[in-house]
Amino acid sequence: MYQVIIYLYLFGVAMASLFSKKVKKMWAGERRAIRLLKEKVDPSARYIWFHAASLGEFEQGRPLIETIRSRCPEYKILLTFFSPSGYEVRKNYEGADIICYLPLDTIRNARRFLRAVRPEMAFFIKYEFWYNYLHILKHRNIPAYSVSSIFRPDQIFFRWYGAQYARVLKCFTHFFVQNEESKGLLARLGITEVDVVGDTRFDRVLQIKDASRQLPLVERFVKDAPKVFVAGSSWPPDEEIFVNYFQQHRDWKLIVAPHVIGEGHLAQIQSLLKGRKVVRYTQATMEQVAEADVLIIDCFGLLSSIYHYATVSYVGGGFGVGIHNVLEAAVWNIPVLFGPNNKRFQEAQGLLRAGGGFEIADARSFADLMQTFETDADSTRAAGDAAAHYVVSRAGASDHILSKITF
Repeated sequence: MYQVIIYLYLFGVAMASLFSKKVKKMWAGERRAIRLLKEKVDPSARYIWFHAASLGEFEQGRPLIETIRSRCPEYKILLTFFSPSGYEVRKNYEGADIICYLPLDTIRNARRFLRAVRPEMAFFIKYEFWYNYLHILKHRNIPAYSVSSIFRPDQIFFRWYGAQYARVLKCFTHFFVQNEESKGLLARLGITEVDVVGDTRFDRVLQIKDASRQLPLVERFVKDAPKVFVAGSSWPPDEEIFVNYFQQHRDWKLIVAPHVIGEGHLAQIQSLLKGRKVVRYTQATMEQVAEADVLIIDCFGLLSSIYHYATVSYVGGGFGVGIHNVLEAAVWNIPVLFGPNNKRFQEAQGLLRAGGGFEIADARSFADLMQTFETDADSTRAAGDAAAHYVVSRAGASDHILSKITF
């Protein structure tokens, strides 16, 4: 059944590539992958293969990639992606020797791919369970590790009809999971080579903090500002709530880094900010930001450093498909606010329990919470400290993983 589904999916991708630029890039990249590997793979080299679906999973695997590269220079790193949103952003990443798409999981593709690379071990990040690739890796006695994986009872592996697909999990040499529930679920399938190590994203956000950039324009914008609110990865439903509040409370400086940077969205944000002095980051001068009270970040790559300037932060997505990365904000010792769609996000739930994260359901709950932060500096500081402690106390997953692996 799995093979039939893959070929149907393959046909669907081919058709979709005729109408979608994103799918077309993925389809073309997958078809080029084997040829690229034949050109670039050094037959005398020893390769470690990392596979990440997209950018978020890559960031989870990045601490491992960079630690291995530092400690074990005798290995070369192959990095593969499934999604263009990962590959297009990181195709020039200097931490890997070869970067390409992973061809779809047909038996033929898996055989050709592994014949071209011959990795000595493979790491699959979080939710990556490629049936044919993993079965062939096991058949060839190549160790395969699942990193930062997390399992829930409603996944197909644990349903009565999912027994056949659950066999793919037994192809892994070892699991490094995020929580005890995942370990218990795997035990139900007779899988015991499991360590609960947490999430490597905690290691990654600490790396990001250490490598954060100084941003002179932002520093000039926040200079002498008593309170700064930073909204990261925001969507229109998020913006309608917090912009409305700050239209009435103009003693705060506001930095908005929207998730979608397009002229239509940027103009929509500016239309909500009537009567405010608004500047866009890429268009602003030092003099303009000094006079502005709202700064819109209209480019990528700055958000993780911008959180450093916040008194209070907000992470968007919680009124849609789900919140974005709350850890990038929490690591800076600031309270983190987010919308109600956070139940599936373990780090958000952890921040809530720790007292460093706060869920808002509507404009009223947002206003009530902001009033507390405005009037109680001690509570604001305590929440920020709790957020940072939550991150620091859960770091170390990468070292734990590598201590269990023989190179």
